[in-house]
Amino acid sequence: MQKIIKITISLIFLFVIGIFYISLTRETNYNTSSLINKDTPEFKVISFDETNFYTRDDIKKNDFTLINFWASWCAPCKIEHPVLMKLAEAKSLMILGINFKDKNTQAKKFLNELGNPYDLLAKDKNGKQSVRFGVYGIPESILINKDLTIIQKFVGPLSINDYNNIIQIIE
Repeated sequence: MQKIIKITISLIFLFVIGIFYISLTRETNYNTSSLINKDTPEFKVISFDETNFYTRDDIKKNDFTLINFWASWCAPCKIEHPVLMKLAEAKSLMILGINFKDKNTQAKKFLNELGNPYDLLAKDKNGKQSVRFGVYGIPESILINKDLTIIQKFVGPLSINDYNNIIQIIE
């Protein structure tokens, strides 16, 4: 009986050590390169004013679409906002802004104060639609062509280098 207990304890110990080893040796960096050149996932987000929904059909009308996930409570979103305002001037780029887990009044105040760069404005109140795009934090932006193929994904606030990169792609 004691031999069975010792073997059981040894097996449990080896199992726990194995789990720790697997956890410590796996890649923990978030890698979005697997999304590049893949089709945009099916989605249906409600418009910010809750009058209609936006789907893939709405974004394939333009040559390029930048989907930007943002919130008023997100400090990096404020940092990237001037870049979005500048991108809004590009004729061949439509920007779909998806407000992420935010309060309507705060989001409206944010856009009234900083400007509204979005051609289409939607919201993802509980974050479920954002998961379809692999969004795990905000701000994140996804550049899509008219064939609904993901060209590039930007994790974190857009920079002036990102702006230049996007302009180079869309022109």
